[in-house]
This record gives sequence, C-alpha cells and structure tokens, in this order.
Amino acid sequence: MADHRLTFKEMCAEFDVTPRTLRYYEYIELLEPDREGRARFYGPRERARMKLILRGRKFGFQLEDIRQWLLIYENEGTSAQMEAWVALADGQLKELADQRRQLDEAMQELQDLRDSVAKEITKP
Repeated sequence: MADHRLTFKEMCAEFDVTPRTLRYYEYIELLEPDREGRARFYGPRERARMKLILRGRKFGFQLEDIRQWLLIYENEGTSAQMEAWVALADGQLKELADQRRQLDEAMQELQDLRDSVAKEITKP
C-alpha cells in the first residue's frame, strides 16, 4: 500500500539504522515524521528522503550537504536540485579520487616496507 506509514521501530528495521541515528536525522531536520502523541510515523516522503540520505552517506557526502540538497528541492524544485546534485557529485568525485590516490600511495609504501622487512628476515 503506497500510503502505509512506518512506526519508528519499523523505520529503523527497514533501513537498518539505529534508533539513535534516526533520532539524530530528525534532530538535524533531515526527517520530519508525523507525530501522534509520542509516536512517530514515517510516510512515503520520509522513506524517500531516508533512501537519499543513506545513498548520500554511502557516497561520502556530509549530512549538512545532504540537508542543504534536500532543501533545494523544497524551495526551488527538481531542476535546481538536479543542478546542485551534479555540482555536489563533481566535487565528491574529485575528493574520492584524491582519497584513492592517497590510499594507493600508502599501500605502496606499506608494501615496500613489508617487502624490505621480509627480505631482512630471510637473510642468512
């Protein structure tokens, strides 16, 4: 059913996040569940936002960048959001490429040191 709402516990289970994470996303205004008393309910909008949040985190985006990007949709619409996404993605791709380069350098240095030490161990 498209309009089915999830409880707090169901939302945690569906997205495999801790209650602390879900509460934090609400605190920083990434999510705004419906409230009925103390109970929270998450509809299609909040579930879609959660998918975008988790995807953004997977790609290494900061939560504030994700929050600002989600606000663009609400304030300026889809076209502006897509333009912002391309700019954010370009920046993140550069950052990830730099991280890859640093990691490759560290791995090569570690491999060289490991080989040098292994050679010393095997000397008669």
